[in-house]
Amino acid sequence: MNYVKAKVVANDKNLYIPVKDGSVVSFADKVEIEQALGLDDIKNPLVCGYLEMYEYDDKNKQILPVRLNSQFLIGPKGAHLNISGISGLASKTSYAMFLMKAIQEEYLKKEDDSVAFVMLNVKGRDLLAIDEINSDLNENDKKLYEMLGLSAKPFENVNYYYPYSRDNFSNTYHSKEYIQEQKYLNKAYTYKFTYEHDKENLDLLFANIDDPTQTMDSIVNFIISGQGKFSTIEEWETFKNEINEYCQAGNSRNDKEITVSSWRKFKRIVNKSLNNPIFADRIVEGNNEIRLQNVVKNIKTNEIKVIDIAKLDENMQGFVFGDVMRAIYDLKLGQFDEEREEDDIPNKIVIFIDELNKYASTDIPKSSPILRQIIDIAERGRSLGIILFSAEQFKSAIHDRVKGNASTHAYGRTNAIEVSKKDYTFIPQVYKGMMTRLKQGEYVIQNPIFRSLLNIKFPKPIYKQFK
Repeated sequence: MNYVKAKVVANDKNLYIPVKDGSVVSFADKVEIEQALGLDDIKNPLVCGYLEMYEYDDKNKQILPVRLNSQFLIGPKGAHLNISGISGLASKTSYAMFLMKAIQEEYLKKEDDSVAFVMLNVKGRDLLAIDEINSDLNENDKKLYEMLGLSAKPFENVNYYYPYSRDNFSNTYHSKEYIQEQKYLNKAYTYKFTYEHDKENLDLLFANIDDPTQTMDSIVNFIISGQGKFSTIEEWETFKNEINEYCQAGNSRNDKEITVSSWRKFKRIVNKSLNNPIFADRIVEGNNEIRLQNVVKNIKTNEIKVIDIAKLDENMQGFVFGDVMRAIYDLKLGQFDEEREEDDIPNKIVIFIDELNKYASTDIPKSSPILRQIIDIAERGRSLGIILFSAEQFKSAIHDRVKGNASTHAYGRTNAIEVSKKDYTFIPQVYKGMMTRLKQGEYVIQNPIFRSLLNIKFPKPIYKQFK
């Protein structure tokens, strides 16, 4: 005897009664699968992977693309993507890149809408050759892309931005020769931060510092407002010398409301970062040197800006990320209207950042300016056209207001302890079990238009992979 337990997710005759004993059970074809899962009438379709049904049965096996409504991924009806899964196996970066590739190709066809991308490279050389073909793709991989309606070509319109160093490579995991070749092709630049233009971002260096009495905040405001001799300073070295003066006991320059011990704490934190060569006195024009704010300010439709921060320490990574987010926010709020026409600004800008736990975890101080910025983007970004694609190992560690405002969630392989957390209480037990044994290239997707969670797969990356 064969015993079948069935859950009715859809039917074509609107008969919402239990399946009768003795009913005939059969495999569904592609059309029936799409009807059952609500995939047959998707508006604004954007491919997000493929579904493999009955893979154990060669005769009835079905492979079909899965599409979601792009307006629930990058606005205006919903926005933001959060990807979670254990390190390595879950392929979080690869899946985010697959979706962004699908978005870029889809938006190349549009005349009434536009998108651009800003990607932060946080691991090794992962994203430092995304406009070069993956030589390991075989014919089956290419057929999968064809089935999904995508080309097997790498990303287009890509530029790379590396942290400045005197030898051109000590601040990055990329080779000096590779960077020189990219510069020769006018697609690579090095970025710097000058005191004149970037002193207002000093608060970003304290994003992970608990400051309950707000003394560090008071010092930053003291400096930015140009009090004391800070209004006449133009270089970082002079700035550090002036800080030293405030650290001397009994000096006449000190503001009575800020103690010497507070200035000394400020000095220790700031000096650690200012020793990095990306804090420079000037930008050398004609030497492929730029400010990241100018990069963001001038971003154009369908462009991809890859910013390398992988080899920087955690404080500096946060500083760069915060600076980029502020620049994007200012651009969309019209702070650069005098320099750019509104019609020339991409309607949507997608920011991709891995290891979100560094900037928006439950352990980050509430006063963190980067956390405040991320929360603001999560809550208001949809209306402004700023879309956050983020990834982390454990979703339960991320701030509720950040993950709660993401309309699309992708769950990769994780462990039993993680799926027992409150973030997974609404997920049926069968999917919780599935999450602990997902293979590489598999995700469980949650999106408002899907009638249930979907276990989807996606093909190998189409861009160059470094071993």
